[in-house]
Amino acid sequence: MQTSPPLIDVKPELALPRLSRALNSAGAFLLTGAENSRPNPMTIGWASLGTVWGKQVLTVFVRPSRYSCQLLEAARHFSVNVPADGALSSALALCGAKSGRDLDKLGAAGLKTLPGRDKNTFIIDGCELYFECSVGAVSRLAPESLAPEIARDFYPRGDYHYVYQGVILHCYGKETDER
Repeated sequence: MQTSPPLIDVKPELALPRLSRALNSAGAFLLTGAENSRPNPMTIGWASLGTVWGKQVLTVFVRPSRYSCQLLEAARHFSVNVPADGALSSALALCGAKSGRDLDKLGAAGLKTLPGRDKNTFIIDGCELYFECSVGAVSRLAPESLAPEIARDFYPRGDYHYVYQGVILHCYGKETDER
């Protein structure tokens, strides 16, 4: 019987290449769920990693029309789950196209969750990198704050993202040469 390699702590700044590769290809999973709700995965293609308030922060963008936005507002915790290069592409496609309001995306995509290291988060089994975060701040992009070409190209319907700045509680994954 084959066992999964152990998950080790990863410095968030050293995880940036893996996160960037995923975001620039099929994406990563944002997973959230409030108490008494099933966790809901959503595919993300935008995120940024940096330091705010003297803490490592992972910033994610969620449109207010998404079910995940409602869950994030209630849960105030989330995980970002990064599959190995080229892995879980059909699950990423499904989780980016369907709503968790109408479908159990975990079941439909054949994904399994596990408890995260933080008691308030879940992770998706089989990914190679995990960020567990608590919401440190949330804001909404204001139309007047955007360059006109960005507003035109990314918000033709005026559905401006909420910006969640997640304080990284844990970052870990499978060992790679990028440690």
